[in-house]
Amino acid sequence: MTLKDFFTLHPKAALAYSGGTDSAFLLYEALSLGADVKPYLVRSCFQPEFEFQNALDLSGKLGAEPEIIIADVLSDDVIRSNPANRCYYCKRSIFSSIAEKAAEDGYKVLIDGTNASDDLNERPGAKALSELGVLSPLRECGLTKPDIRRLSHEAGLNTWNRPAYSCLATRVKTGETITRERLEAVEKSEEFLFSLGFTDLRVRTSSDTAKLQFPAEQLPAAFEKLDEIKKELSRYFREISIDPEGRKASL
Repeated sequence: MTLKDFFTLHPKAALAYSGGTDSAFLLYEALSLGADVKPYLVRSCFQPEFEFQNALDLSGKLGAEPEIIIADVLSDDVIRSNPANRCYYCKRSIFSSIAEKAAEDGYKVLIDGTNASDDLNERPGAKALSELGVLSPLRECGLTKPDIRRLSHEAGLNTWNRPAYSCLATRVKTGETITRERLEAVEKSEEFLFSLGFTDLRVRTSSDTAKLQFPAEQLPAAFEKLDEIKKELSRYFREISIDPEGRKASL
């Protein structure tokens, strides 16, 4: 099956849109193929501000104004308690909200950007999408992450080489309560590290400590700037350290 085949079968659909490499390419392709696809962009404290703004900017350039859905994810006691399968509950809540609003708008089919490289066994949220009947055109068409990056580059999309950026909740150690304050501390810390020129990084937090993960090639620079980093991040964390093993690069 090709994406053209998919959208011939499903010419009208709601897209769970984040502005990342996958959903951005899917939106571009759907519009290029003449499908009636409306993007739905969820705004929650799990998403950093820069990612939300990037999603808005790109959809505007593509000529598709997204429907913004405000999600108070921390009002759910289970999500806030941060169990190992938190992503299942979060995805189910968010996608249920999208499906409800999309149905009101006349969109009965809901699609997302899951691709053929994604290991569903490692994604608790995939179960929720399956239960809700969410379709994944990129996966159904056998498009892998490298395929999507290559095709995005050919299409002139600025998301083609954008690193994967998982939600801020993934930074909090499993089993520790997620609070708005902890998420803000992580977001501000990562913003500062980005401002120093680092990329594709993570600030992992447990209790009041932070472990910084950088790609291996950025570790020398990170250790060189460690004093400067500690001075800034000590506003949010009692103890700051760098993971010496580095971070495996995202696809």
